[in-house]
Amino acid sequence: MRLKLLLIFIILYSASLKAQQNPTSKEKIKQAVIDRAKLIDNSLVKNIQFENIGPTVMSGRVVDLAVNPENPTEFYVGYASGGVWHTTNNGTSFTPILDNTQTQNVGDIAVDWKTRTIWVGTGENNASRSSYAGIGLLKSSDNGQSWKHVGLSNSQHVGRILINPNNPDEVVVGVTGSLYSKSEDRGIYKTKDGGKTWTKTLYIDEVSGIIDVQHSPNDYNIMFASSWTKDRKAWNFDGSGNNSAIYKSTDAGETWQKVSTDKSGFPTGNGVGRIGLAVYDNNIVYAIHDSQFRRPSEAKKDESNGLQKDDFKSMSTDAFLKLEDKKLNSFLKTNGFQEKYRAENVKQMVRSGNVKPADIATYLEDANSMLFDTPVIGAEVYKSTDGGLTWQKTHEDYIDDLYYSYGYYFGHIYVSPTNQEHLYIYGVPILKSKDGGKTFVSISAENVHADHHALWINPKQPNHLINGNDGGVNITYDDGETWIKNNTPAVGQFYAINVDNQTPYNVYGGLQDNGVWKGANNAPEDRSWQQYGQYPWEMIMGGDGMQIEIDNRNPNIVYTGYQFGNYYRLNLETKDQTYIQPKHQLGESPYRFNWQTPIKLSSHNQDVLYLGGNILMRSLNQGNTWEAISDDLTNGGKKGNVAYGTLTSISESPFQFGLIYTGSDDGLVHVTKNGGATWEDISSNLPKDLWVSRVIASSHKKERVYVTLNGYRWDHFNTYVYKSEDYGETWINLTSNLPMSPVNVIKEDPVNSNLLYLGTDNAAYLSLDQGKHWELFSNGLPAVAVHDMVIQKETNDLLIATHGRSIYKTNMSNIQKFNQNENAPQEILIFDIQNIRHSSRWGNSWSKWQDAYTPNLAIQLYSAKQQEVTVEILSENNSVLNTFNVKLDKGFNAFNYGLNLSEKGKKQLQKDRTDLVLQKANNGIFYLPKGDYVLKINKTKKGFKLE
Repeated sequence: MRLKLLLIFIILYSASLKAQQNPTSKEKIKQAVIDRAKLIDNSLVKNIQFENIGPTVMSGRVVDLAVNPENPTEFYVGYASGGVWHTTNNGTSFTPILDNTQTQNVGDIAVDWKTRTIWVGTGENNASRSSYAGIGLLKSSDNGQSWKHVGLSNSQHVGRILINPNNPDEVVVGVTGSLYSKSEDRGIYKTKDGGKTWTKTLYIDEVSGIIDVQHSPNDYNIMFASSWTKDRKAWNFDGSGNNSAIYKSTDAGETWQKVSTDKSGFPTGNGVGRIGLAVYDNNIVYAIHDSQFRRPSEAKKDESNGLQKDDFKSMSTDAFLKLEDKKLNSFLKTNGFQEKYRAENVKQMVRSGNVKPADIATYLEDANSMLFDTPVIGAEVYKSTDGGLTWQKTHEDYIDDLYYSYGYYFGHIYVSPTNQEHLYIYGVPILKSKDGGKTFVSISAENVHADHHALWINPKQPNHLINGNDGGVNITYDDGETWIKNNTPAVGQFYAINVDNQTPYNVYGGLQDNGVWKGANNAPEDRSWQQYGQYPWEMIMGGDGMQIEIDNRNPNIVYTGYQFGNYYRLNLETKDQTYIQPKHQLGESPYRFNWQTPIKLSSHNQDVLYLGGNILMRSLNQGNTWEAISDDLTNGGKKGNVAYGTLTSISESPFQFGLIYTGSDDGLVHVTKNGGATWEDISSNLPKDLWVSRVIASSHKKERVYVTLNGYRWDHFNTYVYKSEDYGETWINLTSNLPMSPVNVIKEDPVNSNLLYLGTDNAAYLSLDQGKHWELFSNGLPAVAVHDMVIQKETNDLLIATHGRSIYKTNMSNIQKFNQNENAPQEILIFDIQNIRHSSRWGNSWSKWQDAYTPNLAIQLYSAKQQEVTVEILSENNSVLNTFNVKLDKGFNAFNYGLNLSEKGKKQLQKDRTDLVLQKANNGIFYLPKGDYVLKINKTKKGFKLE
């Protein structure tokens, strides 16, 4: 019997190991970069132009700043997943300089200002849910016009880069390493030849990376580094460990010695979390520590404070029944229990044995309670005055309301270059101390976003600070009394996007830590709003903005919310907000809600709303009441401090009410064909234990369904795309020629069933043949994470929500008309040319100080091969009015014609139309008059009209 049980255990254990996906190897990561670059060159859609429509005012997460010390109006900003931006006018405007590389994910930037050499450590180091991995170190000596990859390709997340100010070829790099898996690539690396070769000079272990490295301002030989032991899983984050420590080097990073020993005064042990460092000189060093050690138990609470949640965990039935109804009701109302749960009926439920007193506490908890309710010490500041040999805490009290429960997200400290007593620390707020860390005051402000990640102190004017946070860049010249906001880059980190059916239509998007915003798709993204006082986008929800559903009968009714399933029904006209998150019943296990909880309005009835926890909930009355229409559609969750075993995607077939698909974060896909009465697991033939990033029911064929899977939370970067033609009974792999990258979204074109759109962690793709082959979009669209896509059905606009570069738009009307089998063999296919209204303003301006207004006629075409062609503009009499040459790539091409006449063409037109009087515009150009014309390329012609 024991042998049989042992065999069963071994089989089950082996199966569980097999289900877990292995981290991607460094060789495959390198190859993926090469494959993506090749696909750009050969893509049939590389010339499809994308327009960035913003928004910009809310910005996105800043991770680092590099400021010119001789001219602080010039600086670089590194955004977590939005690239590197350069300003020469104190943040009035910025230029992106990383767009021609294979990533937008940034961990740290460093600049040698003497040689103008820029180093970028790719891969954010903040260990957030969307801290994307990088591709190693990049280096540029021409301000980002070109970049060279200089090694450490499997570093994934970079903590710090230090350049020797006296020798720019000598560089020390702290590598944090992979986010979700073990790695031997963590540690400190050094190069003496500008990145040609590297030596690892410090390695702790495969779960402890380097989060910070600093050198003494006047002595590059004296360095301090902090290691960070962490273990992040999709279901749990342990941000501390025995090997989190401080190290010192006296030979410019060649060798290292641990200085945070048991006798040093700095905390040691399993509760040591992330450590940030600030070096004033060779002797004075500050450290901020995210202590995960538990706080001492507080004295027994005052009974006058009323009942607390934890009281019920050990309360007996008799004690519960003896509670005063008034006291119990006060607790129930204060803590948001549903109206049906009041003292009298809850006591009856306990009396009958249907629930236990402990269920009262459980009712208020969910899978995130451990993360947010854990009583740890939190932020601590330590100081050393002997070069790190000994440390002493600078303050007596706790520094509360700084880190809350996520100190892993912050972890930096700064000391003024001119005064060792002046410190800055940050987390949710930004704080300063003028007494060496004994006391702190907040310098946050109404126009400064919370959650701070970078700070620069002007060494020549220490009241001048530049701050980077989750909401972009702020500058102060009075030590934080007042701040300027510098948010012109479009670097919003979108999770989700949707559109309404208004004219012009509005775009809605949920962003990381920046709420949910709404704006017209054609809203001008310029500074004109600063003159008339209203930014064209408006925030309609705070928090981390999530999915959005708009009632197609009344666009003022919008369903949206923030993280972990906190959804609302909004009436944008009346400004009413109704909280609609479903609540489990007393005595039941709490629902588990994903960070990005999915919702879906039924296309069959706009009063019907679906919302996914670990079960699927349905409301028939706009979220006022809910019913569960499934059991648990996940593998049941895992013990941890992050919600897991949750639904991530919901799709209802437009062909049938109640034909619904769900996907979960632990790899399950289910279908019901009868509104939830019965469910079938259709994921048994799919790879196991991956995040179902999207499940989409086809709008062209009832039996068709698409699924994408994502291994990001295993550091498993393979690409998984599937299609089924039989409700998920069998699956067809659509990965085809896609470069390796986790997939976030797939969308089906609503017009052309052959067209599929795909978004990965570094690109957007189009398939012209149902996924047999993929083409990469790249014109105006950098290598940024694509989280969501939507097609506006009236205009056929494709909108792409990126997690780092806001929203991009292009029109797909012509491509929707393209049939690869019929059209591809044609040498030239010119798409319909939109007629244009003639204007006397062409070539003229209302003021000599303004540029002339010039027209453009947009021409889109498909070329079967790469070629240079002659474009002829013909009159209705077939006379040649203008000619010019255009170079075409194989695939879709676009160019503009300025509607101008050549000198020869002008004479010919006047000869053909003797009654015509042509006037030269103020810019010296003759433009086509009203009439019918033909554009000819080779033997292919297409007409257009000037009305």
